[in-house]
Amino acid sequence: MDVQFLGGAGEIGRSAILIDESLLLDFGMLTDSPPQFPVRTPSPDAVVVSHGHLDHVGTIPALVSGDARPPIHWTPPTYELAMTLARDTLKLHGGTVNCPFTETNVRRVTQVSETHGYRETFEAAGYEVTFYNAGHIPGSAHVLVDDGDTRLLYTGDFHTDDQRLVSGTTARPDADTVICESTYSDVDHELRETVEGRFVESVETTLWEGGTVVVPAFAIGRTQEMLLVCEAHDIPCYVDGMGKEVTEMLAQHPEFLRDADAFRRAKSHARFVTGKDGQRKRITDQKAAIVTTSGMLSGGPAMTYIPEVRGNPMNKVTMTGYQVEGTPGRDLLETGSAEIDGRIMPVSARVEQYDFSAHADRGGLLAYLGDYRDTPVLVNHGDRCEAFATTLREDGYDATAPELGETVSLQ
Repeated sequence: MDVQFLGGAGEIGRSAILIDESLLLDFGMLTDSPPQFPVRTPSPDAVVVSHGHLDHVGTIPALVSGDARPPIHWTPPTYELAMTLARDTLKLHGGTVNCPFTETNVRRVTQVSETHGYRETFEAAGYEVTFYNAGHIPGSAHVLVDDGDTRLLYTGDFHTDDQRLVSGTTARPDADTVICESTYSDVDHELRETVEGRFVESVETTLWEGGTVVVPAFAIGRTQEMLLVCEAHDIPCYVDGMGKEVTEMLAQHPEFLRDADAFRRAKSHARFVTGKDGQRKRITDQKAAIVTTSGMLSGGPAMTYIPEVRGNPMNKVTMTGYQVEGTPGRDLLETGSAEIDGRIMPVSARVEQYDFSAHADRGGLLAYLGDYRDTPVLVNHGDRCEAFATTLREDGYDATAPELGETVSLQ
């Protein structure tokens, strides 16, 4: 089995792994300016997708251009999320070099899509493939690929701890080689209960003092996690941006949620923003949490809310995810100002950051790989892949960090 890393090697973004020039695992994009895509677009016999985040599905429609019609396999939520993201990319960048596909390509994806649940083995390009719950976002999967001689486990993105939205991964299928993500291989997360407690106390204090809290959150996964937190602690909240559509969609797939009843309560508890008749500006006078995209303040309704709340030090902006260097969210955290709609705006409102990560940290990665101590490990999807591979080797693992474009032959 030959495995080529077309993206995601030594980087976070544009994940794409090609097996024997036949089976493609993921095909994402790296959100940058301009965005970066996998190093080449192959012509696979089939595609298997681990989960519905842009860095894993963002370039999928480009695979069905021309006469190419490879079947695309994913879980139902991953399919829905991929289509949502594809339509959004078309809306923002269609017809430019920043969008490598057309509306026709997106329609074709629906024609070749095949959905599967967890632990339902299916055939793809002559391989037996099985999805296992990866505990990252709804529908996220570890992917086990079996050619009859070699069993390759591609972890995708995963979390070993429970979130309110999804349960942590417990699946450890037998494998001859593991391709493991390493996003937070040098980080130890605070306990989720501690992070949530600090967040809730901060928000409740702000609302009691008469302020408003803007909660920038990624549309997929993080928005829904924050709605669950708000409902659990009876925090009045609004939801805006793409997260509304994703929330509605996930409610249709309760089997991929940790607690479908809690999710229904959270969805009912949140007030969905229509954006009509100046509603967003009126909301900023409410004593409530406003959960909205974009998570890094690089677009979306947050561009309306931040200017409205920025001048009042009683208000608060609580960042809930990692802020990439160079984004307005990162600038706001580091300097107290951010470029919003082309203007540098100082923000007097208090700004805080909370680590609600949906990835395993260093301890989680090591605990997961503890079940694969005698199995070769290929480290990918991280800024410090080689450093983590070195750590694993020092602990007795057979671990390497492939380079971008490299092909590894598995025995």
